[in-house]
Amino acid sequence: MKKLYRSATDKKIAGVVGGLAEYLSVDASLLRILTVIVGFMTAFMPIFLVYFIWYFVVPEEGTN
Repeated sequence: MKKLYRSATDKKIAGVVGGLAEYLSVDASLLRILTVIVGFMTAFMPIFLVYFIWYFVVPEEGTN
């Protein structure tokens, strides 16, 4: 079973999108572009909130 982690290697800020891309088996660049598009469509507030929560809830790759 796959586990969801923040990426330790494929990260731009905190590895949140890189980890989600690894979990979903999609290209991280594509997911980053989609994240920015969704951010523009929702005035960024919900996407920042989700990103902030994800950073503290999902463990970084390599930790238990």
